Amino acid sequence: MSFLSLDIFRYFNLFKKYLGPKIYIVIFLTLLASLFEGFGILLLLPLLGTISPDAASDSNFFTDLFSVFINYLGISGNITSILLLIGISFIMKGLMTFLSLALSASLTGKLLYIFKVDLLQKFLKMNFKYYSNRSTGHFTNLINEQPTRALEAFRQLTTVFGQAINAIILLTLATFSAWKFGLSALVAGVLLLIFFIFLSRYVRNLSRLTAKENGLLSSWLIQTLTGFKYLFSTSQLSLLDNKIKLSISKLIKYEVMTRIASSFTQSVREPLAVLFILLILFYQLVVERASLEPILVSIVLFYRGQNAILSIQSSLQATYAYIGSMEIVDEEFLKIENSQIAEGGDKLERFNSSLELKNISFKYDSKVTLENISVTINAKSTLALIGESGSGKSTFVDLITLLHQDYEGDIIIDGVNARLIDGVSWRNQIGYVSQDEVIFNDSIANNIHMWKGDHNEDTVLKKEIYDVLKLTNLVDLISDMPQGIDTQVGDRGMLLSGGQKQRLFLARELFRKPSIIILDEATSALDSISEKEIMETITLLKGRMTIVMIAHRLSTIKNVDEIIVLDKGKIIEKGSHETLSSNKRSYFNKLSELQKL
Repeated sequence: MSFLSLDIFRYFNLFKKYLGPKIYIVIFLTLLASLFEGFGILLLLPLLGTISPDAASDSNFFTDLFSVFINYLGISGNITSILLLIGISFIMKGLMTFLSLALSASLTGKLLYIFKVDLLQKFLKMNFKYYSNRSTGHFTNLINEQPTRALEAFRQLTTVFGQAINAIILLTLATFSAWKFGLSALVAGVLLLIFFIFLSRYVRNLSRLTAKENGLLSSWLIQTLTGFKYLFSTSQLSLLDNKIKLSISKLIKYEVMTRIASSFTQSVREPLAVLFILLILFYQLVVERASLEPILVSIVLFYRGQNAILSIQSSLQATYAYIGSMEIVDEEFLKIENSQIAEGGDKLERFNSSLELKNISFKYDSKVTLENISVTINAKSTLALIGESGSGKSTFVDLITLLHQDYEGDIIIDGVNARLIDGVSWRNQIGYVSQDEVIFNDSIANNIHMWKGDHNEDTVLKKEIYDVLKLTNLVDLISDMPQGIDTQVGDRGMLLSGGQKQRLFLARELFRKPSIIILDEATSALDSISEKEIMETITLLKGRMTIVMIAHRLSTIKNVDEIIVLDKGKIIEKGSHETLSSNKRSYFNKLSELQKL
């Protein structure tokens, strides 16, 4: 029994950590409900006394004390008063039960908010390292699936405590009203509970397996849907289909085994309870030759208490069936709490001077990705980064956005150390266009202004949208669409071509009027015409904002102010396009010659 009490109170404290002391009020209201129920049943004693005087002959200290209390209330011998008081007792029991359940429902809503909204807020502030080490399915599962199951664990756990209180009170009253019968019944109830506890431990293990498997299933589903076009085109959907089927099969197996265990409990608990009552009743009436009337009230109390004990087991088993989800959610809160981006500091005004990287080194999972980098990027200048895959280009721009914070060296923005700057105020000034377009399943307009208002009502907002459409050569495309800027682009922009999606992506970033725009191989996957259109836009931006480019094709960086060549995390060359090209022995020149081929 010790492991039971430890588990129950550990889980109780787990929920209390999120709900606070209000959870005790639920327990207190349940206690009052049980007391009113027990009092109402005990009133059968004086009621039987008015019907049959012999019913009160087998008295004890407790029954005598209760009789004194009834006499004090002035209802002794009055059938109408006793019946009225019984009715009031059960009405009060119903009221306390309602208040307990209503408060429990309110706390459940609070838990849902904490598990979904608070966890989401922490996800939005997690550092990049924590994000990159986990799959999208992991986060989706924790927001969508696990909180619902954790709430069910809370509901079942409050039922466990409520039924435990009910059982203790009713069986105690049964024992005092007919102590031999009640004591025998109490022992029988505890034996039944112990019998089922071991089954509940088995169900808890199934719960933990189910919670983990749900996470894996979410991950496989998201990866399949994200890569659907490729997998369908190459006839490889069946490979992931097998993974998904295997995961679903495991979940079905765990669910069936859990339900079989629950069905077994529900089907045998009442017959066993009745059997114990009959055996004890036989012993009391036949062997002890006790009179029936004094035992009748104890039978009612015991039966109610026995059902409460068996309900404990049922609710405990259900708690174990879902508690694995609560453990996973709580574990995630602990982990994500230690992986938050440290925000705060001085808010940075409009970037207008320089961005300096001084002796910057950075490791990712013990692997050095940048080593002793020193670069100065002047405001409204253009900088291009080139190098082979893994040379450190993406890490370089990630440091500019302050995505990583565990770097060595200093990043100075307009004369202020980045560690003293409010990161949000800096990132609000950054536009970022990557090779992988970020397009939402919404209209063209909403993809540009990101739901900042109603562009059909706000003429200023509409003008700003068309300004960036002109700048990104999208006006002709919009004019050919029947709904114009309200045209839906589909999931991830699937109704647009690659070049159209990339220009729409760029239009959104220009709409934000950034101080610095980062182009992370933004044209590498485009055809020559689409690349030319985007480069025309970038040329127009030169001198109006700071531009940092990761270049794949050297033809796109002829007009930049400075080119930095990276190799294995180090700067091996830097200078203008003309300077690097004139050095026939430079890496840049060799790369240029290769691309001409």
